[in-house]
Amino acid sequence: MRYEIMGPLRVMDGEEESTIKAQKIEILLAVLLVRSNQVVAMDQLIREIWGEAPPRRATAALHVYVSQVRKFLRRSGREDGPVLTKPPGYMLCLGSDGLDLRIFDRLVMEGRDCFRTGNFEAATQSFEGALSLCRGPVFDGVCRGPILEGFQTWFNEARLECIEMLMDARLALGRHRELISDLYRLGTEHPLRETFHRQLMVALHRSDRQADALQVYQRARRTLNDELGLEPGRGLQEMQHAILAADNRLMLPDHASRP
Repeated sequence: MRYEIMGPLRVMDGEEESTIKAQKIEILLAVLLVRSNQVVAMDQLIREIWGEAPPRRATAALHVYVSQVRKFLRRSGREDGPVLTKPPGYMLCLGSDGLDLRIFDRLVMEGRDCFRTGNFEAATQSFEGALSLCRGPVFDGVCRGPILEGFQTWFNEARLECIEMLMDARLALGRHRELISDLYRLGTEHPLRETFHRQLMVALHRSDRQADALQVYQRARRTLNDELGLEPGRGLQEMQHAILAADNRLMLPDHASRP
């Protein structure tokens, strides 16, 4: 069985897909999965489900929801369910079951290691595999407590970091021309994320579009000034200077396949 929380929550048992329709029960399972193999106290669970204003009989309702989660996860041929009572709360024991979050972390780590050793093809495959697990927004509109809010923030940041590393790996492979449209989109969607602007400048420069690359810098600079009153960071400024100076270090590395 595999749990998937990097998108709408679902449980995969072979080819069979199961989802929870009741929002509070879904929140309970989501919290137990985010903190899998760790005890989550009852007061933490109550806060995640109801926020700062729980009902008077929240503890009794929580017991009912735990029972519903156990029933949802019950599978034929398995005597014990994964949700255990562990004072002062409950714990979901993964055991041999899979969790997409752990697979994501492993693939990103493998991608980083491959990138450090110069194996950019393998790094690209690992980052692409990690991003394929991101199926959409997580817990949209249901976060009421710090555990799920923290996970949602982590997920959004981890996904963007993985995209940045994937773009760097593809640039290292000499795929700059095919990245230009994607990097324009990413820079528009995340205008304060300077890495995407820097990568786009590299891709344009290597495609003999120096003027366009410098326009990207000016546009990013205006956005940062208007939104935050800041100048671009050191990385973006150095990229502009390198393009103006026709720095050879911006050219394709020797191992990259040239078009």
